[in-house]
Amino acid sequence: MTAPLPSGSFCLIRHGETTANADGIIAGRTDVPLTERGRQQARDLSRRHWPEPIVLYASPMSRAQDTCKLAFPDRAFTRHDGLRERDWGVFEMRPLDQQPAREDTPESGESWPAMLSRIQRTITEICAESQNKLPVLVCHSGVIRAARVLWTTGDVGTRPPNATPILFERVGETFEEKEL
Repeated sequence: MTAPLPSGSFCLIRHGETTANADGIIAGRTDVPLTERGRQQARDLSRRHWPEPIVLYASPMSRAQDTCKLAFPDRAFTRHDGLRERDWGVFEMRPLDQQPAREDTPESGESWPAMLSRIQRTITEICAESQNKLPVLVCHSGVIRAARVLWTTGDVGTRPPNATPILFERVGETFEEKEL
């Protein structure tokens, strides 16, 4: 899939570990809390040195907002609905081994093409608004996987680790994914 490119590099951070992550449960649109481990993962991010000025955005889900607050204490962030996780419909809160294929549209859920379109619009918009600052987006595994499909390998890759900054660095007309 060829998608219009965001105007510059951006960083995606999957929220800290949640109760659903720990239990192997699908929790796309379901608002689940961070575990104590997830809270510590987020606090550990607060000690990270950022190489340039940043601007923060977070998904509307509490797991992403709580991660952002713990990782960037005393810093403002913008909540952006476009950064939410995929809606898995009837599969929400079921075991991960029951998750349908990504290309299948779950009953009452969001299709993969619709999610790709939403993520393309959201990240492109955020990058355009960010001017000379690196956008740091606290989001979800599905958002990171969509960005990979849209702008790097074309493949979803492995599930990204919790609370680990991943830089999508613009190199010409493509992006390279790098751990920060």
